[in-house]
Amino acid sequence: MARFAEVLKNKNFFLLWLGQIISQFGDKLTQMALIALVYQRAPGSALQLAKVISFTIIPVFIIGPLAGVYVDRWDRRKTMYICDVLRCLFVLLIPLSMFFYKDLILSIYIIVFLIFCIGRFFVPAKMSIIPDLVEEKDLLLANSLFTNTGMIAAVLGLGLSGILVFWVGAKGGFYLDSLTFLISGICIFLISKKIGSFKKESIVTVSKEVLEVIQKSVAGEMKEGILYLVRHKELRFVIGILFLLWAALGSIYTVIIVFVQQSLHSVTRDLGILGMFIGAGLFVGSLIYGRFGQKMSLFKTIFLSLSSSGIVLAVFAFVLKVAPSFSSAAVLVFILGVFASPIVIACTTLVHQVSHNEMRGKIFSSLEIINHFAFLVFMFISALIADKVGQDKILIGVGVILIISGILGLIFDDKNRREKRIN
Repeated sequence: MARFAEVLKNKNFFLLWLGQIISQFGDKLTQMALIALVYQRAPGSALQLAKVISFTIIPVFIIGPLAGVYVDRWDRRKTMYICDVLRCLFVLLIPLSMFFYKDLILSIYIIVFLIFCIGRFFVPAKMSIIPDLVEEKDLLLANSLFTNTGMIAAVLGLGLSGILVFWVGAKGGFYLDSLTFLISGICIFLISKKIGSFKKESIVTVSKEVLEVIQKSVAGEMKEGILYLVRHKELRFVIGILFLLWAALGSIYTVIIVFVQQSLHSVTRDLGILGMFIGAGLFVGSLIYGRFGQKMSLFKTIFLSLSSSGIVLAVFAFVLKVAPSFSSAAVLVFILGVFASPIVIACTTLVHQVSHNEMRGKIFSSLEIINHFAFLVFMFISALIADKVGQDKILIGVGVILIISGILGLIFDDKNRREKRIN
């Protein structure tokens, strides 16, 4: 703790750290205010919620691969505070557009899309500026503090933003959200100007390089990464598991939000607090797996976690349908987080073990595209079905699929192990 305090005495790093915490809270306020807004316009509709959520994810495909090209050539400090000021203004436009154009939901979709496009520039600038602010001997400590407090702020921000939006409503949530981005921007602006170096190039020069990135990196390297994934048996397995996991996440994301709203009769308050519990579960699960995970094979861990997560998800849906209770919901989502956490950790470890070092960047980039694609597609499919058959049936159905997938995986894994021993 004393060493963390020493790093925070660095004024520039402290301002960045404080701005990040406030910005993380602003991101969660955006999510909760959007959820409340959709509930006001179309209560109980998973499909309408899916439409709004999709505009927060699409920028990952469009802007994500290009943002780094610009960020490396711009003043990162200036990039960050301009991004925050722009997000402040665009968030402020949402309640104003609701006031002037009550029936034009399209305007809100466009604003949300722009807000999250801007965010794709902010994140790489934020992560790239840290070495400019601290001495090399403090870099590891600064990154650790930055990452851990950022995760804590994100989890706590879910609960606090859910309660705040519950108190002040969707419009009030957007006003508060706008204020958080403004405060974050001021913190970044107060960082000393003379930090690091950057390339001053004309917009034409940078735009040409962006086109090269599209042609070479986004198209060529992604193709290379996907071909590498397909040609290796273990990596094909990882694709299948992560596709299943993200398809399941997409299938339940909007459905579980509407289900909790209807079961607990709260738009954002209980939702935010439950988000804290699942975040805590993921954290505890990662600690437990990190401590004891070496005693079990990666494949067995993945399949057991899939089945266990499916059981908890199905029980969660059944319990809240039959006897709605916040306390039981909190316990179950915490357990769900504990069981789900090892899946991603084990898959990531497997990629590290079976892939070549020079290919890992391309592999993870390709996996990110595949994962988000699965999430988007199945989010819309489940939302369409849920509005007709009910949210609980979707949640139980996804749970059953995870259970069956895990059991089949364990059977085939055991069979393969016996065959290897015989041979």
